Amino acid sequence: MLNLKVLSGSMIAVLLAIGSYLTLISDPGSAVAPGAKNALADAAKAAQKTPSTSLTISDRTIGAAKVGMTFGGLKKALGSTAQFKVESPFMVDFDSVAVSRSGKVQYRIIYAAGTKLKDTDVIELLMTENSNYKTVQGVGPGMTLKQAEAIYGKATLSYNVDNEMREGVVFAKQPTRNIMFVPKADGKQFAGVYGAGKGGFYQTNKYHPNAVIKSVMVRQ
Repeated sequence: MLNLKVLSGSMIAVLLAIGSYLTLISDPGSAVAPGAKNALADAAKAAQKTPSTSLTISDRTIGAAKVGMTFGGLKKALGSTAQFKVESPFMVDFDSVAVSRSGKVQYRIIYAAGTKLKDTDVIELLMTENSNYKTVQGVGPGMTLKQAEAIYGKATLSYNVDNEMREGVVFAKQPTRNIMFVPKADGKQFAGVYGAGKGGFYQTNKYHPNAVIKSVMVRQ
């Protein structure tokens, strides 16, 4: 198993650890009650208004930020309209630079803890919890998992005890695996309802009724 404490200096290893659950997930099963399909379809149609380019999440970008560009390049692109704040620690194994406008965080650049993000460093992982940002299909932070299923298909939630039990959700028809969705359910440790795991890996198609997409990540 990957040991993040040994490999935390390698951003490539960190990214592989975050995305490792994607390669283990089988085709998801249904988590939507048949009677709710019409209501969810209506919600999906309402959500599917194409966001402006400055607020779009794609397989490479969150707004103006793009994986593969340098931190300095993003600063130049945003100019004086943005503020940058280092958040250390941000979460286990990771620090971040929060990118804000008018006092509101738009998205974060995530990088390995214990390092400093320099202007010449390439951005490899982005994250947003800002509900203004959505994919072209209209999926973004704050949307319920049921609404997202109506757009992207059936959801599979999972976590691995060897990856700090970070939970993720993958949809059967999401257009790319470079976009990662992180779920939550208020009052619960996990958004998913899990049974027995295998080798420290837990997977389910069931989730709590209040489960939503907490954040969206884009990786290189």
